[in-house]
Formats: sequence, C-alpha cells, structure tokens
Amino acid sequence: LVPFLPILITWNWDWFEAWVYALIGILGFVISRVLAAKKHPDLLIERAKMAQHADAKSWDKVLSRLVVLGGAIMPLVAGLDMREGWSNFNFSLGWKFAALLVMLLGYALGTWALIENRFFSGVVRIQTDRGHHLVDSGPYHWVRHPGYVGGLLAAFATPILLDSLWTFGVVAVYTIILVIRTSLEDRTLQVELLNYAEYTKRTRYRLLPGIW
Repeated sequence: LVPFLPILITWNWDWFEAWVYALIGILGFVISRVLAAKKHPDLLIERAKMAQHADAKSWDKVLSRLVVLGGAIMPLVAGLDMREGWSNFNFSLGWKFAALLVMLLGYALGTWALIENRFFSGVVRIQTDRGHHLVDSGPYHWVRHPGYVGGLLAAFATPILLDSLWTFGVVAVYTIILVIRTSLEDRTLQVELLNYAEYTKRTRYRLLPGIW
C-alpha cells in the first residue's frame, strides 16, 4: 500500500503521476526480487530475516529501520502536500520526464546491485554463515555501494514527479541517514571483510564517483 499513499491520502484517482510512481515502485520491487531469486535463491531468505539476525551491527538496527521509514514517509508527505496545498507548485512536463528517467535509472541500478551481490542483506553484518566474500563486479566496479546510489536517485526524483517541495525535506533527512549508514558500513567492511580494504584502493568512491 505504501506506493499508493499519495492516491489514498488525496483520494484523487486521476492523479496520473501518482499512478506512475506507484506502478514503478511495485514493479521495480517485484522484478528485482524475481531476478534475485533466480540467481541467488537464498538471498531473499537472508533479507526476509533482517530483523532476526543477532549479529547485525547495533547501529544498523536503528539506521536500517530509519531508511525503510524514510521510504514510506516520502509518499506520505507528498500525498498530504497535494491534499492540503502546502507547496502549491507544479513542475513542468520536462522536469517530470527527467525525474521519471532518473527514478527508472535508480531502480535499475538498485536491481543490478541486488542480483550481482549475493550478500546484499537488509542489515549490515558479516555473513559468515553464508560464506561472505568480496563482490567487486558489475556496478561495484565503479562505486562501493551502488544499491544506495539507486535508492538516492529514486528518492530525489520523487518530489519532482509528485509536485511536492515539502518532500525534498524528507529526502534531505533520508540522504543524511543513508550517508551515515554508508560510512559506518564501509568502515565495518574494511575492518572485518577479507580483501575489502584492498578493494577500496581500486574502487575509491562510496556513493558519488569523483566526490565521495
């Protein structure tokens, strides 16, 4: 129901952009999981048990939930914004088309990272029970955390597609949380995962090539 929040909150069944947002979110989730299940059947089991892993890092038990919550608050705020008229602003068709492309790119990148990395868990932990080892192929050749890059691309496209300036505030907080999580996760992997420290010398950037 989360992707449909803008429509459910406004009860505007003619809101075309909201339908596009919902369908992309649902199809993106389903397609990525189907592809991941075909290549790594055990990965979905790993992700489904994210709340049960005793060896998950204590800080990520908080941050992982905040990331999930942020993904739900974005469409919630966008729906309230449209219903209450807080922003009272409409992006041009060109901006919305660009946002749509960025959102699709974000989902595509996130899906690629998911199916490339058998250890793409929902929480930060060293998966010794699953033979955890370094993955540096596919999108991991260019950035160390491509799944997070995909999530950020989709997040930044959301306020534009749904005409909600207020949602940019949620995206800003979401970005800060994700940057903190990326930094802590990367530091953990450098210390605890074999060959990861050497990998960071080849693939220098965590999220943004040329910047960080």
